[in-house]
Amino acid sequence: MPAKLSVNLNAVALLRNRRDLPWPSVTHLGRIALAAGAHGLTVHPRPDERHTRNSDLPEIRALIDDEFPQAEFNIEGYPTEEFLQLVEKNQPEQVTLVPDDPAQPTSDHGWDFRKQGAYLAPIVKRLKKSGFRVSLFSDPDAEGMRAAADTGTDRIELYTGPYGGCHDDSERARKQLDLLQKAAEAASAAGLDVNAGHDLTVANLPALMKRVPFLAEVSIGHGLTADALEFGMPETVRRFLKACGWAGARSQM
Repeated sequence: MPAKLSVNLNAVALLRNRRDLPWPSVTHLGRIALAAGAHGLTVHPRPDERHTRNSDLPEIRALIDDEFPQAEFNIEGYPTEEFLQLVEKNQPEQVTLVPDDPAQPTSDHGWDFRKQGAYLAPIVKRLKKSGFRVSLFSDPDAEGMRAAADTGTDRIELYTGPYGGCHDDSERARKQLDLLQKAAEAASAAGLDVNAGHDLTVANLPALMKRVPFLAEVSIGHGLTADALEFGMPETVRRFLKACGWAGARSQM
């Protein structure tokens, strides 16, 4: 089964926020992505609202409910009390918890489940009690997957940034794929579903899918938004769907 595609809208929001203007509209670009076949939308609202704003969340929730009820809303963030209340207010299908410092420009590492599992477990329990699927951002550490499962999470999201950074070095890319494959297999053996995200592109997705054919979902923002400037959002979504293995996605790749 091909991985589902969730379009991360943070880069669209960042472009909008360069001016005190309502465009590009985060919700409207989300609508275009879903109409083109994307399976969901992802946002990562940070405390300073430097890209996705808290006010974007109810609009995206309403978009999915009213126009694309089969799609999913994924909200990422560090689990402060403010973030947890924001999630509970906007009712996503999935919550992805990341260990970001608020000042970080982007996520760049996963949780240390052996050290932070006791901290995460009650948060995971709270979110699952509210009916949300929970995913925890993870480095490709195969030995940590049993501890990840012990938190009660449903999924882990493999951090693929180092793999994405190997675009010009095939040997480094192979080594990163080895790590990702081993971690994904360990997670699956521990009873977890596996998502992936960060610096994934049309060029590097097929190799990842070949190594981890049971990936449940990929969340992609920067590379997809960059391609949308060249190909347009509908064609870009179709290109990424095809890279994920969706044979029915008609693109001009």
